[in-house]
Amino acid sequence: MILRDLFGDPALPDVEVRALAYDARAVAPGDVFFCVVGFTRDGHDFAPEAIERGAVALVVERPLGLGVPEIAVPSVRAAMAPAAAAINGDPTAAIDVVGVTGTNGKTTTAYLTRALLEAGGRPTGLLGTVTSVIGGDEQPTVRTTPEAIDLQRTFAAMRDAGDVACSMEVSSHALDLHRADAIHWAVAVFTNLSQDHLDFHETMDRYFEAKRRLFAAGPRVSIVNVDDPYGVELAASLPDAITVAIGNGDATLRATDVALGRAGSTFTVGGVALSSPLPGAFNVLNVLCAVAAARALGVGDDAIAAGLSQELRVPGRFEPVDEGQDFALVVDYAHTPDALANVLRAARALGDGRVICVFGAGGDRDAAKRPLMGVAARELADVLIVTNDNPRSEEPAATAAAIVEGTGPKAVVQLDRRAAIELAVAQARAGDVVVVAGKGHEQGQEVAGVITPFDDVTVSREALRARMVA
Repeated sequence: MILRDLFGDPALPDVEVRALAYDARAVAPGDVFFCVVGFTRDGHDFAPEAIERGAVALVVERPLGLGVPEIAVPSVRAAMAPAAAAINGDPTAAIDVVGVTGTNGKTTTAYLTRALLEAGGRPTGLLGTVTSVIGGDEQPTVRTTPEAIDLQRTFAAMRDAGDVACSMEVSSHALDLHRADAIHWAVAVFTNLSQDHLDFHETMDRYFEAKRRLFAAGPRVSIVNVDDPYGVELAASLPDAITVAIGNGDATLRATDVALGRAGSTFTVGGVALSSPLPGAFNVLNVLCAVAAARALGVGDDAIAAGLSQELRVPGRFEPVDEGQDFALVVDYAHTPDALANVLRAARALGDGRVICVFGAGGDRDAAKRPLMGVAARELADVLIVTNDNPRSEEPAATAAAIVEGTGPKAVVQLDRRAAIELAVAQARAGDVVVVAGKGHEQGQEVAGVITPFDDVTVSREALRARMVA
């Protein structure tokens, strides 16, 4: 693509552009380098390296005078998405993109939406926290919503691989940082909002406004959970929104006759009886969001029912670990007060004994939620074991102490996460339910900048096997 066409500026020279880059180390000859101003580093400082590697132009917020064309913009981040869409042939104009945002439930809802669209005969890509799927091939992910250059390149790969839709998680960070700009949204979904990420957004109002940006981007269809108070507020500003709920009788799509059990849930939506393998009322709401999205994109109720009946397990989302023991053990990503409460309520239905909860809180993240997580665990679990999550640069004992402010003396602190899981398994009795919360699908534990391999499912399985042979 020609530089002047890429940026719509006839004053720019007739230079062929190969690709776009925001990391100087990834620049190749013919690339345009975006000098992104980050939180710890400034891309302008790496412009000389980018030119040395072959960059033919720079996108800047201040003049550098390094001998190549410079495109000056108010925000380099905001400029990335439109350019990335243009150089990839505006891929989301050719595929139906479903964006799912909210504090909790994004991953499960995105997985469910893809499953229902595929059941309806629509090849669908997936982008999210756990994995990505392009043309049916699963690939690892680095962040929930990639940078705009990577994201638009991925959309193009989906289009070229034959996908006609994409179901994706959309984080509040991505919305705030313009990663999700320049996307033609077919459907936007709001799951819920509760306290998280206040280290970044600072206030709940700013957090909510970040989520609103998805709906301000003009999706063809908006779907909102109005059992959530923030959802009620959002829906009030979207008169054409499809609303979903269990308890709110005014919802467009409401689940009735809800029955929850170990094997999942059954419920009725608009006269259609549905069965889901995912336990818990919170998962019924996730299903409702996915059903609404699938219907909006033309999937019939028979295909939806068939898609839901499949054995669907989302890694690290209320994931059972079974080695033949006489109690249940589930691993979940719950790392907010609301998510932890939802998971513990769902866990109560899995057994007739105690609920044993192993959990912690991430370091260098929203510290205000830590005692609130402790309160949720104190109120909804019988046995509490507070441990490390990802301490990052923080002192683990200090993070645990903040959680214990909420749990009170009910909690036992065991900072070694493996030992904490082993302790929970060792004391579990028949009919109990052990919940290992906080890390879910993650395959490592970050301590002082070093990531050590650690998988809650694997460690839980090892603890169960050790107990079974003891």
